[in-house]
Amino acid sequence: MKKAILMMIVAAGMILSGCGNAAKDKKGEIGDKKVQLEKLKKEKSKVDADIKKLEEEITKLDPASQEKSKLVSVAPVIEQDFTHYIELQGKIDANDVVNVTPRGQPSQVRQVYVKQGDFVKKGQLLLKLDDAIMQQQVQGLNTRIDFARNIYNRQKNLWDQGIGTEVQLITAKNNVDALERELATLKENWQTSFVYAPISGLADLVDIEPGETFTGMNQVRIINGSNMKVVTEVPENYAGQVKKGSPIVVIVPDVSKDSVRTTISVMGASINPTSRGFVTEARLPSKAGYKINQVALIKIKDYSAAKALTVPVNVVQTDESGKYVYVMVKEGNVFKARRKKINVGETYNGMIEVKAGLTASDMIITEGYQVVYDGQVVTTEVKS
Repeated sequence: MKKAILMMIVAAGMILSGCGNAAKDKKGEIGDKKVQLEKLKKEKSKVDADIKKLEEEITKLDPASQEKSKLVSVAPVIEQDFTHYIELQGKIDANDVVNVTPRGQPSQVRQVYVKQGDFVKKGQLLLKLDDAIMQQQVQGLNTRIDFARNIYNRQKNLWDQGIGTEVQLITAKNNVDALERELATLKENWQTSFVYAPISGLADLVDIEPGETFTGMNQVRIINGSNMKVVTEVPENYAGQVKKGSPIVVIVPDVSKDSVRTTISVMGASINPTSRGFVTEARLPSKAGYKINQVALIKIKDYSAAKALTVPVNVVQTDESGKYVYVMVKEGNVFKARRKKINVGETYNGMIEVKAGLTASDMIITEGYQVVYDGQVVTTEVKS
């Protein structure tokens, strides 16, 4: 029994050791491949240099053996105003979105004067709430006021005849004034039975019927479509580039492929801890078809350079010494490919800004650049 247990422990140890060795072997294999890749890159650079040197020596000794020209395509370096945009997705929203609520207590609806989709004006009557009790209170108060006024008028007539006391007259007048103030308050409360549109706009939601209780919870909503905006969340790593007033381009694919140019009008003051972004808003001109929560494509301008030198991003190559391109230059009676080391800036829309290493007169090799080397004879013409 003890022997069997000992054998099981040894076997488990061998399995765990094997797993650990497998992980180590995988890491070691990746490291070996990286070392091998760097070695091959260095060897390639040396081989290219050796080839170039031998070709030059052979050409000097035997001009007739000069290598056949390599066919390439070229294009000039483009000098243009270069702009970089941050491309994000946002949504359409409105500055004026009002969920209509009762001014008084929730009450039963008697009449609905608007349908979903109707355009309403500010101050337009939307709903009539139950006011039966208030009307009864107003009628009762009017009766009491009439009685109080009658008493006051009688008391005043007596006072004018020198009958009665001044206190009786003042008391009667105070009774009338108090009841009139009470009536004014009651009428003001009675006005809450009438629900009016607080803004002009589209009745986007009307979900209430006569007999139901109007509470204001997602029952009537009005949207002012002439005061729209686009809202987007910008990743926090762009916080230094995006500012209030930054130009943006907005495209709403479901409405039109045309772009709208505007600027950021609102910048969020905090970072969302979940998405790690901050909210920006930009005003939009009034346009038919805009709807709340519609998807919008946002391009925020975060960099620009006037008269920048640019080349297609695909022609830029990289090795251990940095980035470079091949240009075609005329040397004597032939054209040759020459490698030029460059410093680059931003990349956008397939073009990359070149900050140093090229001039506006350079001709970039745009096809065949992968198979030429520094000093190779090239041509742009197909020879039969």
